[in-house]
Amino acid sequence: MKSAALLSAVAAATAVHGGPTATLRSKPRATELEPITATGNAFFKGSERFYVRGVDYQPGGASANIDPLADSDVCMPDIEKFKTLGINVIRVYSTDNSLDHDECMNALAEAGVYVMLDANNPKYSINRDDPHGSYNTVYLQSVFATIDAFAKYTNTMAFFSGNEVIHDHLNTTRSAKYVKATDRDMRAYIKARGYRKILVGYSAADVTTNRMQTAAYFNCGSDEERSDFFAFNDYSWCTSNFITSGWDKKVELFTGYGLPIFLSEYGCNLNTRDFGELEALMHSNMTGVYSGGLMYEYTMEANEYGIVEIDGGQNGSKDQTGARKELPEFDAFSSALAAYPAPTGDGGYTSTTTSQACPTADEHWDVDGSTLPDIPEGARKFFEDGAGTGPGLNGDGSQWATDQASTSEGESGTGGSGTSSGGSGGTSSSAAMRGAVPAVDMAPFVISGVVALFTLVGAFAL
Repeated sequence: MKSAALLSAVAAATAVHGGPTATLRSKPRATELEPITATGNAFFKGSERFYVRGVDYQPGGASANIDPLADSDVCMPDIEKFKTLGINVIRVYSTDNSLDHDECMNALAEAGVYVMLDANNPKYSINRDDPHGSYNTVYLQSVFATIDAFAKYTNTMAFFSGNEVIHDHLNTTRSAKYVKATDRDMRAYIKARGYRKILVGYSAADVTTNRMQTAAYFNCGSDEERSDFFAFNDYSWCTSNFITSGWDKKVELFTGYGLPIFLSEYGCNLNTRDFGELEALMHSNMTGVYSGGLMYEYTMEANEYGIVEIDGGQNGSKDQTGARKELPEFDAFSSALAAYPAPTGDGGYTSTTTSQACPTADEHWDVDGSTLPDIPEGARKFFEDGAGTGPGLNGDGSQWATDQASTSEGESGTGGSGTSSGGSGGTSSSAAMRGAVPAVDMAPFVISGVVALFTLVGAFAL
């Protein structure tokens, strides 16, 4: 039964109610933005091509694990900086689905800023070392509650179903079907609850050995199972250029992919950064395939990628309300954004969406076929009843909940040992959120021969 079971459950819920009722807004919205949609391999704002030109935003990193969108004392001074930069998107890795976000989300909308949100956090995520056990009802309740918390905002652009869960060890590729099942479940939940279509996709690690298999996997199978976009975290441009970084080869590899592609993290810091990546991302050499990217990252944390320093906010501090200091790279990034604006016209995009063939198992990919796990039995009620109050960031967590996927998928192969991972990583091995792990948050991959990997222990991409 696999995915069919989920779809029939959604259909049944819709039939019973004759049309689900979406969560009501708690307060009137001050500003409405045109929702971002996907057509072919590009994003659109109405009839205008939309490019992601933004930053990754998680004050305090994963170790602090705070929600910057639930505290106006945190978000408001940063929104002023976003205006100065002229960005149009932020990515937030960790949000508290039990709190109110009206003030910050409204202020972002007024500034013309869209938000991409990771549906996972350090306590509620897929564990790459034990994916079957971590794909459970408690986990999905948290994921769905995050959707409930942000679906009402028109500047909610997209949700990430996972971040760098699949990594450079063979055994981590077995988590792919559980992340993809979550991806499927999120879209089904959005539809069942009567929300507008909000994009859902995966943020991948740029691992040479499985990059293309991962991309193909999230764009294969039925329309209900395929992602709305594919993103990856790329640190191969180290004050270099389009060819030296290997970006020219990636454009070739992804030509004809069939879904929107963008960089969910970029910004190698092995040298002083001039953010020349923007020139390439906004150039016709790339716009036919790529839809921009998010610079990693806004605040200065232990891994030293930030362009703004918050007084007293380093080393995982829960208090991110200190004075903001613009660092030299703030001006560099602002200048690059001004020098390389989004192009006019359609950028040479492909108007039709096409699927890929599912990758077959090999020495680098331990998943065969397109069959996905059934949704856990206990999670089916959410499609009809809603997810209810979210557990927030301080709940008991979902890693060891017992209501797991109803069908055990045979996990073949021995694989190697690997760190756990992000946007979906375990509590003890989480890599899904970039600042989420104090151990090396970033793993820049230098594509032209040298891979400078900073072992990602953490990663929910915070």
